[in-house]
Amino acid sequence: MCYNLGMLTIVSAPNFVLSEKAKPINPKGITEKKVKKLIDEMKQTLQAARNPEGVGLAAPQIGKSLQVFIAKPSTKSPFQTFINPQVRTLNNINLNTDKPQNPRESESKSVKISEDPKKLEGCLSLKDVWGEVSRSSKIVISYFDEEGNFHKRTFGGFIATIIQHEYDHLNGILFPKRVLEQNGKLFKSHKNKKGEDIFDEIEI
Repeated sequence: MCYNLGMLTIVSAPNFVLSEKAKPINPKGITEKKVKKLIDEMKQTLQAARNPEGVGLAAPQIGKSLQVFIAKPSTKSPFQTFINPQVRTLNNINLNTDKPQNPRESESKSVKISEDPKKLEGCLSLKDVWGEVSRSSKIVISYFDEEGNFHKRTFGGFIATIIQHEYDHLNGILFPKRVLEQNGKLFKSHKNKKGEDIFDEIEI
C-alpha cells in the first residue's frame, strides 16, 4: 500500500521494503546526480506531508532500500541529511551491531546516556497509528552528508528522537516493535465532530 503526495509516494506498512535492512551507498558515489535526485525527492515528500506533518523520512519509506534519511524537526529548521549513518553510543537500546562505514573511524567506547520517558511517536508509513516509545536523550552518530563530508556528532532532544526513529527504518524496524519491547501502548487516531484528534488504544 502507498499514498501519493503530489508526484511522490510514501510506502505504507505492510511492505517488504520497510522490513528489510537498507543497503549502504558507496561513499564515492554520494555526490552523484542519482543520489542527489533521491535526496531532493525525499525533501519534497517530507515537505508535502500533512495530517500529520513529517519531521523525518528514510529512503525505504519512498521504496528505496538505501541507507539515507533526512530530518527536519520544525518548519523553520533546515533539512539535515544522514547517509550511511552509524549510531555509536546509546544506553539500553541496541541499534547498531555493524562496524562504521568509514575505515578512518575506530569503535567508540560505551557511554552511559540517560533515557527519556516514553513519548508519543507516529510514522508517515503507519497512518493514524501512534505509540509510546522511550528513546535515548542523547546519541553519538557518524554519517556522511549529501556533499560527501564525513561527520561524527552528538545530538540531543527532539532531533535525537527523530534520528533514532529514522535509523530504525534503515534496519527494517517500525516503531511498534519498540512499543512491544518496552511494554508500551499503541493508539489509533481519528477526528471527532469538532475536528479534534481522538486516540483509541489498540489491544496488543
